[in-house]
Amino acid sequence: MKIGVIGGGPAGLFYAFLMKRDNPAHAIRVVERDPENATYGWGVVFSDVALAFVREIAPELYESMTRNQEVHDDMAVVHRGEHVRLARNVFHRMARIDLLRALREHCARVGVDIAFEHKADDVDEFADCDLIVAADGANSAIRTRYLQHFEPTLDVRPNYFAWYGTTRLFDPLSLIFRQNADGLLIAHTYRYSRTHSTFLVECDPATYDAAGLDRMSEADSLAYCEQVFADDLQGHPLLSNKSAWFRYTIVKNRHWSWRNVVLLGDALRTGHPSIGSGTRLAMQDSIALFEASRRFDGDVPALLAEFERLRRPGSDALQAAAIKSTEWYENLGPKLHLDPVSFAYDYLVRNGRVAHAQVRERDPELAAAYEKLHPEVA
Repeated sequence: MKIGVIGGGPAGLFYAFLMKRDNPAHAIRVVERDPENATYGWGVVFSDVALAFVREIAPELYESMTRNQEVHDDMAVVHRGEHVRLARNVFHRMARIDLLRALREHCARVGVDIAFEHKADDVDEFADCDLIVAADGANSAIRTRYLQHFEPTLDVRPNYFAWYGTTRLFDPLSLIFRQNADGLLIAHTYRYSRTHSTFLVECDPATYDAAGLDRMSEADSLAYCEQVFADDLQGHPLLSNKSAWFRYTIVKNRHWSWRNVVLLGDALRTGHPSIGSGTRLAMQDSIALFEASRRFDGDVPALLAEFERLRRPGSDALQAAAIKSTEWYENLGPKLHLDPVSFAYDYLVRNGRVAHAQVRERDPELAAAYEKLHPEVA
């Protein structure tokens, strides 16, 4: 097959690698709008389950991905200045640029052609391709250009985010809730390397407006967040990498493909930072499309139908969980009076998929502390 891939993120690169490794006769070209060494995020996280699928299908890539990873088996919720530990939450963390480099190196090794600083807003240049994969992100130009065929739904959530880094090393992965005169600000933070942590700041519209964040420069916003989280940063600075405030869009598409064009990764469907699922979803998409492609080699309509059959149920379920998690963060007002243990417990059961028995099995210490405060659940 001749395959064109638009977008050099995890979804597009992983699919390209799997296909070319499986059959060197495939001609695969990836175009990426950004320079080779550019990345506008900080770290990425994977659960044990999320990394297992990579290890199973591509052990050589798994080895590269995990060479410099940080692994921690718990997390913490910080409420009213008190740290509540949540046990047995294993996360593998790595720098986003390291993940991309590993994927690019493996693509190069098997012969995938990658063109950087190449922006593709249309599929015309891939007219000779059997299959065109649009893996060009949540703001996909291809999906936008052909929206009448994909019929996307774009749900812009109300809360605002700014994606920072810091040299303060946060172990374990921590969710920090800080209130001030302007309202509530939340930090989602975790160490992803020996020297840096991701520090994602979230706030609701009322806090955003009261603080005047809409009128601040990037530098002023950073300084404001440093002040809010001063106790947590312990003198370390926040670092910016085009860290402008944004609102997260949950993307869905009624149709996953049109003719020989298929959406992949964030172009197809987004998760949400609150469950850290974006890269996992993207790479699982790649595996499903690869398996469909191998099963129906050369039969593009059949493989696209098979891709959707394989992937849509799991994709929809995880996105539904992401939406529930999102709504928890968006409606925290009535919960802020809770004591730190009850607040952390409420976070743990926020998506409705975790019962008390599961909390007791996973984290007996937290369950016991919660039962002491709420004996009716014991």
